[in-house]
Amino acid sequence: MASDVDASGRPLPDEVQQRDVARWRKAERERLISLRMSLPQDARAAVTEAIARQLEALIAPLPNPVVSAYWPIRGEPDLRAWMGRMHHAGVRFALPVVVAPATPLEFRCWAPDCRMEHGVWRIPQPAERRLVTPTLAIAPLVGYDPGCYRLGYGGGFFDRTLASLSSRAIAVGIGYPELALPTIFPQAFDVPMDWILVGRHPPVARRMAQPRA
Repeated sequence: MASDVDASGRPLPDEVQQRDVARWRKAERERLISLRMSLPQDARAAVTEAIARQLEALIAPLPNPVVSAYWPIRGEPDLRAWMGRMHHAGVRFALPVVVAPATPLEFRCWAPDCRMEHGVWRIPQPAERRLVTPTLAIAPLVGYDPGCYRLGYGGGFFDRTLASLSSRAIAVGIGYPELALPTIFPQAFDVPMDWILVGRHPPVARRMAQPRA
């Protein structure tokens, strides 16, 4: 009979449960992305502005912050104008870049006037490969739960990246209040966010992580 624990004594994943969760997440992604894209533009803009103020409060106490943001797609909060303002105020920014399937993301320096190119899924990314390590990493979310777990697009890139960073970045998921779920049924590979910001107070917070030395 096969053992139900691994060599270190930890329970092995339940394969049936994992398949059920994967099917449920696929259906929820489709539903929530459709919901997100159906939200009125003015409502999305108001939430985005509130999120920007919350992000500024998180960034303010950080010394020489490097913020990883993202290029918005499919109704995600559009932080590009805010990124430009904060860049001119002295905050350094980066955008995540997919290097290969099932590998961590890399972070390339971004500025409003930097040359861009199309990357995976034709999402714009900085053309010049100037790499940095973020101190605060922002990730758009498809859904979220009270435990600060983020439902993403299913590639696992953000979770894999957080696990691989030599210095612990503060992880911030952002989205809209309407994307709340009772649970995403977190699995062993899911990494909870330190903050979930949806423009409401108080934000959903797990803990305020400090970067490791």
